[in-house]
Amino acid sequence: MTTLDDAGFEAIGVERLGDVLRLTIAHPFSPVNAVDDLLHQELTTLFRLLRQESMARAVVLTGKGRAFSAGGDFGWFPSLQNVERLHELRRDAKHLIWDLVDVEIPIVAALNGAAVGLGASIALLCDVIIAADSATIADPHVRVGIVAGDGGTAIWPLLVGPARAKRYLLTGDPLTAQEAERIGLINQVVAASELQDNALELARRLAGLPPLAVQYTKAAVNKLVKEALNLAFDAATGHELLTLLSDDHREALAAMAERRPPSFQGR
Repeated sequence: MTTLDDAGFEAIGVERLGDVLRLTIAHPFSPVNAVDDLLHQELTTLFRLLRQESMARAVVLTGKGRAFSAGGDFGWFPSLQNVERLHELRRDAKHLIWDLVDVEIPIVAALNGAAVGLGASIALLCDVIIAADSATIADPHVRVGIVAGDGGTAIWPLLVGPARAKRYLLTGDPLTAQEAERIGLINQVVAASELQDNALELARRLAGLPPLAVQYTKAAVNKLVKEALNLAFDAATGHELLTLLSDDHREALAAMAERRPPSFQGR
């Protein structure tokens, strides 16, 4: 049976630090860890295997370089223009998010830089989120003409309420780490130089607590997260697939490539 240690990841680093497992998003071809086929597939595999983890008692999930993950690679989107590819994307996206929520051991997200789109959803679905003071978080799906179908429409309202969530999901505006902490979107902001030590210290504290009590408490709280996903995930994903085929999405990508203001027509 494949484990995290022999999965052969190209874009995710795996380190065992005693009872703590540190996972680092480190895309070999993207300095901002943008999501493409490679990273999307490896994240899907990662959380499936993490559900089966039997040695570690806590996880630190972080990124390498200047971003945790900058969200979808704009160069990847044009390949998602037929039903077969969209079906594969929908299936993998659902497995990715639901497996993440079903991981039994606690996950500390350490945001070393920008967490955008899917990167933001993954971070916010972790159990504790610590951010460097230079980090930002955003879900700008609407800016490229698509719906946030990767869990954002469920977890943002759950964390900060519908009104605040819509403020950021409808505009795609980024939040500084300090603002995200102020409104309760994340747990803590620390100096960038202290991020990894703080995240590792917390993960080790969690690993030192009674494992069954920690895991069952997480599972009980995540019933609320699952309820939110049950309400919003499939609808948002279906709307995302529809908007991926829209003229407005293609116009958004063309306008970015041509460095001009977009002109959206609602079709």
